[in-house]
Amino acid sequence: MFLTAEEVAELTGYTKPGAQIKWLQAEKYGFAIDGYGKPKVLRQVVIGRLGGIQSKKGPELRLA
Repeated sequence: MFLTAEEVAELTGYTKPGAQIKWLQAEKYGFAIDGYGKPKVLRQVVIGRLGGIQSKKGPELRLA
């Protein structure tokens, strides 16, 4: 669901949460801040932004 702390550091190039948040804001990535002040980034957002395709893991609701 969310990127790991290591993956957020790899994406942003920063290990400190404050610097990661500034980078994510500058690059317009959506994120939430957890109770520890660290950014939480949805894996699906990153995959979509980088043009990847994530395999479906289960049934999908489709409205006609």
